[in-house]
Amino acid sequence: MKKHIPNSITLLNVFCGCVATIFAVMNRLELAALFVALGIFFDFFDGLAARVLNVKSELGLQLDSLADMITSGLVPGIIMFQLLAMSQTDGWGDGSHFFMETGEVKFMHLLPFFGFVVTMASGYRLAKFNIDENQTSSFIGLPTPANALLILSLPLILLYQNNDIINGIILNKWFLIVLTLVSAYLLNCSLPLFALKFKNTSFKDNALRYIFIIISLVLIVTMHFMAIPVIILFYVVSSFVQDKF
Repeated sequence: MKKHIPNSITLLNVFCGCVATIFAVMNRLELAALFVALGIFFDFFDGLAARVLNVKSELGLQLDSLADMITSGLVPGIIMFQLLAMSQTDGWGDGSHFFMETGEVKFMHLLPFFGFVVTMASGYRLAKFNIDENQTSSFIGLPTPANALLILSLPLILLYQNNDIINGIILNKWFLIVLTLVSAYLLNCSLPLFALKFKNTSFKDNALRYIFIIISLVLIVTMHFMAIPVIILFYVVSSFVQDKF
């Protein structure tokens, strides 16, 4: 029975991704973000359970990536779609903001569909990850859960931190287009990024991990949701510096 425990946890990730998808389509982005966060929580613990129980399997690896494709691939794409749609109307909508009116005729905005570049890039990354044997102790490119958190932070900043300048930046279509392209690049670039996996508790062996966790906690306490993009940027930059030096 114990070999099914990690897969059952992974299926909870699938469930959270499905619920998040529904809320994202309904433009309830704060609830979508909540269920994606729950899905990422289960995504972390399914791997931990597999290692603790020593029941790693090829099925578990494939199932994990399929779950991530929903929670950390599809949902961020829908959220980027929603943000790009809002950038065309300068406001929060209920679904009608997908359309623009010309006289009596309604035409669908095409720009929001560009957001699904995130989903396509996530799918490509996850497929590569499944056949890459070099990503055991570190990552090559930005992991899909980290990328999902980056995109999910945007509507949370809009909803809960309500700064006119920042709102104007987030709802600028050019900012969202560039972010989509940067996101797709980071997912599939060849930059090694450190993983938060501790083989021991030694500070010397895990200095960067400890520093990253401490700084991240300070940023979250002081900046709240605005800390998430800063943390992701710090993660990429610190990994780049570690790789070079």
